[in-house]
Amino acid sequence: MKGSYINDEFFSRLETLALNLRANLAGFFGGKHLVNTYGQTVEFADYREYMLGDDIRRIDWNLYSRFEKYFLKLFTDERQMHTQIFIDCSASMGKTNPQKGSYTLGVAAALGFLSVHNMDKVSFKLIKGDRVEDPYGTLVGKKSFFNAISELEKLEFTGESDIGEAVGKCPNVGSNDGLTVIISDFFTDSDWKKAVDYLVYKKRQVLLIQVLAPEEVDPVYSGRIDLIDAESADLSDTKNMKLRITRSMQLAYEEAMKDFVGGMKTFCHSRGADFISVHCDKAIEKMLFGELLKVGIMA
Repeated sequence: MKGSYINDEFFSRLETLALNLRANLAGFFGGKHLVNTYGQTVEFADYREYMLGDDIRRIDWNLYSRFEKYFLKLFTDERQMHTQIFIDCSASMGKTNPQKGSYTLGVAAALGFLSVHNMDKVSFKLIKGDRVEDPYGTLVGKKSFFNAISELEKLEFTGESDIGEAVGKCPNVGSNDGLTVIISDFFTDSDWKKAVDYLVYKKRQVLLIQVLAPEEVDPVYSGRIDLIDAESADLSDTKNMKLRITRSMQLAYEEAMKDFVGGMKTFCHSRGADFISVHCDKAIEKMLFGELLKVGIMA
């Protein structure tokens, strides 16, 4: 994609970062995420009294010599998590603004790289209409990740998307085993809240990333203009209209945008999900170091 953020220098700047998932998540053994269960690592966690059937190799004989009771050493457990990244592929995400599309793919690639770099699994799921495509499958390791990224850069943004319906019908979402990210502008008539409720029900850790172009945040239009819906193939669609933009309309738009973003944040907070809104003219690293640190996703 023209103006791509994805290159070796970009990924090298990410190697010092890590995704920070909640400690009560389940997952496969062999990862780097410490969880609140006891396991087989070398990091000491606690003691408990010996019970019939326990492995006697874990008995701390030094404590036995002091208290004449058997105590087991307990160690922390580490798990491999599954990061699922849903990408809204509708036209408003990049058809009329290639920078917005490149930024969206750059954010997805950054989060995917952080996952495989920390021995987690990752999958890129493409929301097209009311369905989800999973062309690359579950990726483990950097080789398979970079192969998928080279194909992901060719993605075209077109048509509409129904985030709630698509995510709700997506197979193999998993349960309580990692992070689900939805990247979109969320400019849709569909009920995206259904997706959040479904993922929370599945005990996924949820992060919504809203990507906005500068002109969507602070439009500079004035006078008479034609507004065309980027996701509509029919130029006679009632969403398309001729308007005369006035200062009062601009102020009303600013207030409506603030209410829209604020409402998303409030809803996500009520569901225990995280939400950030980013502008595609800002550096992706700034988003990672700044916004994701604020919500506790980045460590």
